[in-house]
Amino acid sequence: MKVLAIYDYPPSPGGLATQGQLLCRGLEELGVDVHSANLESPQEKEWYYNWFKPDVVVGVGFWGHAPHLLMHPLRCGMKPVPWLVADGYVAAYNDALNALDLILVTSNWVKETYIRDGINGDIIEVLPVGCDTGNFIPRDRSDPKVKSIREALGVADDQLMILTVGGDAASKGAREVMQALAMIDQEAPDWKYICKVWPQPRTTLQNQVDLQLAQELGIDKKVTYTANVVTRNFMPYLLAACDIYAAPSRLEGFGMIQVEANACGKPVIAIDAMAFSDTMVHGKTALLASVAEEIKISETVLGEGHGFAEPRHIILPYLRTFDYRASVPDIGEHLLTLMRDPALRDRMGMAGREHVVELFNYQKVAKRFVKLMSTRLGIE
Repeated sequence: MKVLAIYDYPPSPGGLATQGQLLCRGLEELGVDVHSANLESPQEKEWYYNWFKPDVVVGVGFWGHAPHLLMHPLRCGMKPVPWLVADGYVAAYNDALNALDLILVTSNWVKETYIRDGINGDIIEVLPVGCDTGNFIPRDRSDPKVKSIREALGVADDQLMILTVGGDAASKGAREVMQALAMIDQEAPDWKYICKVWPQPRTTLQNQVDLQLAQELGIDKKVTYTANVVTRNFMPYLLAACDIYAAPSRLEGFGMIQVEANACGKPVIAIDAMAFSDTMVHGKTALLASVAEEIKISETVLGEGHGFAEPRHIILPYLRTFDYRASVPDIGEHLLTLMRDPALRDRMGMAGREHVVELFNYQKVAKRFVKLMSTRLGIE
């Protein structure tokens, strides 16, 4: 089997790049002949098409990347298999997607989203994102690499560190977490809430709004936002530095960092919706807050990144869920339960570690990919 993987390559620290990188790493370790190319580089992709002659071109992205992941390989006589996430609505490229033999998606929720928006469910298979369970491992707080992170973030040895990581924090549910922390502050052990975000203009504006909320809630002295570029080398130690990973995301097609937190032996607080039905086990590996609200839209404006040459105002045929909001009282209850019980944190963290190793280890994901290529496409 010869595989060309097209994604954000060379890999940035982002989720989609990591998704593609770990698949390739797993395939290489299985002895599969695999190469990587940047999804937006026609010249490089065609170079591989011409000399490597891959059996399949697997492209990592979302449906808006169809021109790069689907149309270009098809024009060159290749067999594309996209491995897709969703943003809650599939607005274009339906005909191109439905003409494929196979589509891979990251969770059952993503599959349901594609089916709802007109994609044939018979051609969709769920393939979860792989996790590097050899690097994302439990580490003792006394580890100098872990300890130095807590010190740099101003977290004392006797404080509980609650962590949220994302491109921005609000989309990962940080505002709901802050409201919950304010609600339980007087009852909880000493804590500090760290939000690690990616430095970019939209995040800078969102940070200001979030920190204003922390001030209004009276917890601003206990909330720290850090916006630095970091590599994947840093992430296992950042996750090891926390006591609880809290990210009841508003929209999540897999939840890579929640899974990585479990792999590091950390209990997770998430939302009982979307991909977390696949990746988390309530009461065992995570505590899932109920859905308090679904933000629904009846119209939207989409542009070039969604398959339209000019911005287009679209009236949706029915209300679609734009994102979710987790129950703040539930988050507060879950936080307090974990903050008061170190033994429970350890048990749930270890159960989470076992769960990730069993289901989401990148090598096992690569094996599932190879099996799907064989059973669904006849590629050996």
